[in-house]
Amino acid sequence: MSESIRELPPESTVKLKRVGLHTHIKGLGLDEDFRAVKVKDGMVGQERAREAAGLLVRMIKEGKWAGKIIIIAGPPGTGKTALAVAIARELGMNVPFIAMSAAEAYSAEIKKTEVLLAAMRKAIGVEIHEMRDVYEGEVVKFNVTSGPHPYNPYMRVIERASVTLRTKEDERTLEVSDDLAEQMIQQGVKEGYVIQIDAETGRVSVLGISEESEYGRRYYEVGSRFRVQRPSGKVRKQKEFVYYLTLSDLDRIAVRRRSGGLLSLFFGGVEAKELGPEIIAEVDRQVKELVDSGKARLYPGVLFIDDAHMLDIECFAFLGRAIESELSPILILATNRGFARIRGTDVEAPLGFPADLVDRAVIIGTETYDIESIKEILKIRSIEEEIELDEAALNKLAEIGSKRSLRYSSQLLSIAAENAKMRGASKVSEADVIRVDELFMDVAEAVEHLKKYESLMIKY
Repeated sequence: MSESIRELPPESTVKLKRVGLHTHIKGLGLDEDFRAVKVKDGMVGQERAREAAGLLVRMIKEGKWAGKIIIIAGPPGTGKTALAVAIARELGMNVPFIAMSAAEAYSAEIKKTEVLLAAMRKAIGVEIHEMRDVYEGEVVKFNVTSGPHPYNPYMRVIERASVTLRTKEDERTLEVSDDLAEQMIQQGVKEGYVIQIDAETGRVSVLGISEESEYGRRYYEVGSRFRVQRPSGKVRKQKEFVYYLTLSDLDRIAVRRRSGGLLSLFFGGVEAKELGPEIIAEVDRQVKELVDSGKARLYPGVLFIDDAHMLDIECFAFLGRAIESELSPILILATNRGFARIRGTDVEAPLGFPADLVDRAVIIGTETYDIESIKEILKIRSIEEEIELDEAALNKLAEIGSKRSLRYSSQLLSIAAENAKMRGASKVSEADVIRVDELFMDVAEAVEHLKKYESLMIKY
């Protein structure tokens, strides 16, 4: 059995809550005719953009999407990242979704094209079928004990974690390692999810959301395709295990195999920062052999590059060539620019992208949200973060979001909940929202604040 897992008797621990910005997104929210429903699958509004994305998802599933790029263009805070996440969710719950900012290409020790190559290989999934010893069931408890970070007093890290899995006939509590707990947190696993854990490697796969769970019954945003029945039989069992790797995972395995593992680092081995072409060619050959023998299935994930106008002409040229490869993910570029200079040149162009790249792309536009859409989004976020709002508080947050920005009102939602907690209330009131709005500033207020004290600011 893997050292990542140990069975435990039932016990109580402190529950760790971590909610990402887009954990509520389950899909594009389209009906049977591929028309966007106003509120569905965690998506609100942006009907035109969602229907356009739905057509592209159909083409991708039918293998008709090769050598093309998706560009999402729109003002800040209009759901560009959410739309990209929804596309990935439509392709499958375990489809890799890799999000990065274009600025990351310049912040690493390796070449910017190597950063992009590594991100592309992380976004290409390999589904491998094998008979394995697994734990499988509906998550009925996921408890985490956290402690102070050994080097940073302002951070907390996982010290101990346990998960209780239930089938129709069995229930077991497992103590899991911090790495396995991190996997579950990153995949948004919570009570009501049905998961599989490889008993040897500790790799977690999400199978869906249990129809019998309270979460599956009450959370109206969950689409029917994500609902699964609670597993039957024992929690621990032998079965055909479908687990998911990426080309990047296989690259790292190949590097460790070549270098001789950890001991080589102490006895003259050198840790490779860049992938050599030989390693990439070897991994690609092995993957193709697995696919040809029927033991694996290769499928493209989604590589989402935000603020893509910050890429330079060399990066654009690399991406233009990379999407023509047999092993290429779905590439989505997002920008909030109108006309901008193409970095590395003196040329101004629409979106800040080279014309030959735009010629290979389809462009989806996002629009600003109306107040009703903002209200629905805040409702969904409050459910996801388990925050109770009274109607006046919700209206006030929606008003702030429409006048300033959705991002700002979403941030105030969590802070207002903390303010309500401090005063001993279980529900956020309008007074909580007004108070935190007075304490914090949005971007426009921050600019005015800096202008007010401009003469006192340090200049270089």
